Amino acid sequence: MPQFYCRKVKRLLTMGLNRVKTCPNIESFPKLMIIQQTVFRIAKANELDTVIALQTSASGQKSEGKLVQELVSSETTTLSLLAEFRCEIIGHVLLSQIQAPIKAVALAPLAVLAPYREMQIGSELVRYAIKLAREKGYQAIFVLGDTNYYERFGFSGSLANNFECPWQGRNFMAKELAENALKDQSGALTYPKAFLEIE
Repeated sequence: MPQFYCRKVKRLLTMGLNRVKTCPNIESFPKLMIIQQTVFRIAKANELDTVIALQTSASGQKSEGKLVQELVSSETTTLSLLAEFRCEIIGHVLLSQIQAPIKAVALAPLAVLAPYREMQIGSELVRYAIKLAREKGYQAIFVLGDTNYYERFGFSGSLANNFECPWQGRNFMAKELAENALKDQSGALTYPKAFLEIE
């Protein structure tokens, strides 16, 4: 039985009906329908255990779940975002504030459960993260990842070249959330300690 029920199921429970259906097999849904019915939202505090389990399952590594747990539980300012299809949490991305010459966040980790991959869930999570970060007043997002994937969202290695961090290189990228936010900017980026302890 899934840990979280969709809104319809919650309404049925409230009405006193004791016979409810669990989430249907996703194979019965067209991919387009899944993305159209997926809700992207901010995670609640009581969903942390589910997020940790999702990150661990999706990556096959305990380190991803541990990273999320330590970041969310620390004094680091974070924005934890979920993708929910009907009654199941199927994707997650975390934004964590970093110390930088401008107000910036790091995007990591990003995870989608295996059955829901190739359905644009991860892409929509990234777009949602960009939107919320901009609304929160952040000027830039930094990410370490596949250039072919992140460049489609406007991330660029050249925008990150003038900044110093342990992950400098071809796969380290940045995206401006305000026009020319990184122009003539340079300096050190200090990530939360949890990032440096990833095995």
